[in-house]
Amino acid sequence: MQAELITSFKDVTPEGGVIELVVWRVPQSVPPTTHGYKYRGVYAVGGVRVVGFDNERGKGGHCYIGGHQRPYTFSTVGQLVEDFIAAVAAARSAT
Repeated sequence: MQAELITSFKDVTPEGGVIELVVWRVPQSVPPTTHGYKYRGVYAVGGVRVVGFDNERGKGGHCYIGGHQRPYTFSTVGQLVEDFIAAVAAARSAT
């Protein structure tokens, strides 16, 4: 089995920010995760990451919000999308 694209979306906000999320189902989990998905999401303004979600090899699930890295526990693709959108909405309303 090769990686299978599950969802991908990208948008540019009126302010010029970029919102992008991509999720793949992968044939082997990305260590140390065990769920079988690889994901990356970013909200960047002026080339600077404001919000980020990913499960980097060796690091596991984590997110960047307000310049701070926190662990992120993946449960489902749907929940990941909701959490990412909520974090982006919160960041956009704070500016």
